[in-house]
Amino acid sequence: MNDFQWMIYGANGYSGELIAREARRRGLKPVLAGRTAERIAPLAQELDCEHRTFALADAAATAKALVGMNLVLNCAGPFSATAAPMASACLNGRAHYLDITGEIEVFEALHARDAAARAAGIVLCPGVGFDVIPTDCLAVALKTALPDATHLALGFDSRSGFSPGTAKTMVEGLGQGGRVRRDGRIVPVPPVWKTRRIDFGRGEKTAMTIPWGDVATAFHSTGIPTIETYVPATPTLLRWRWLLPWLRPLFSLGLVQTLLKQRVTATVRGPDDEQRQRTPTWVWGEVTNAAGARKIGRVQTANGYDVTVQGALAVIEWLRANAPTGGYYTPAQLLGAGLVETLPGSTPIRLTET
Repeated sequence: MNDFQWMIYGANGYSGELIAREARRRGLKPVLAGRTAERIAPLAQELDCEHRTFALADAAATAKALVGMNLVLNCAGPFSATAAPMASACLNGRAHYLDITGEIEVFEALHARDAAARAAGIVLCPGVGFDVIPTDCLAVALKTALPDATHLALGFDSRSGFSPGTAKTMVEGLGQGGRVRRDGRIVPVPPVWKTRRIDFGRGEKTAMTIPWGDVATAFHSTGIPTIETYVPATPTLLRWRWLLPWLRPLFSLGLVQTLLKQRVTATVRGPDDEQRQRTPTWVWGEVTNAAGARKIGRVQTANGYDVTVQGALAVIEWLRANAPTGGYYTPAQLLGAGLVETLPGSTPIRLTET
């Protein structure tokens, strides 16, 4: 497979650099790319990789940079800004497109390009990291266990910390409120719309709904029409959640968004190796059908950022060795529900009936 050429765009970012270093440890040699040479060139020199610099706003430069590429892994968030132009360049250049987004709107926009990907013979597979491999695989396993499920709830308990890209995506989400899928359609809901008690794998906790990527992807993977996603809620947030709808207009202002993102750039660095090693993640899911039957699934994984590194490379390695039909895929659609179980630090998926 030495003629399979692939690129990491945003290789100078937190997750992009982790993936680049692990790829080289495995003997892979991606092209490292980003917007500025001063940030990409030193890493490329250290890892003995080719590097290319270009801004996605320059369509001609992007097209030129993708010449010869069989696959691009986009690690440059927020993906609300980068996914569309990079996916367009991949469609035109006939290169598979992967990213590590967790943004609902990005998933849906790329799903809308399924026909174009089929025509081009390339794979569009966003969310090949912690967003959304563990939850996507668990959703498919639960659907298989209860084929007539009508409701799906997914969630995770993690203290992974945040990278700059993740934190900036969260800033964008402050002005958008929540999202759930109801009867097949994604609908807006208030922040912290619903709470419930959930045992993610280490005891019951009060959890709250969040607009996680599976609101988009789990529907495409399973066809289950009603989907909610949860994380543990802090007592402070629950106490003050009535304020959040009033603050949304403020957080939506362009100036406020800019100031918050500048603050992220200045202060957020992402967890170090030791922090990641001591912070695994517990993933939970539940399906119910019209008759009231219910099945619960759990899987424990490594830290979310380590899952992102290992998951992205697992999908890349699979695409190096396989030639699937072009189109839009979720990770579990592409590699199956067992994908999460193959990643270092993951347990088998455990299903129970209640």
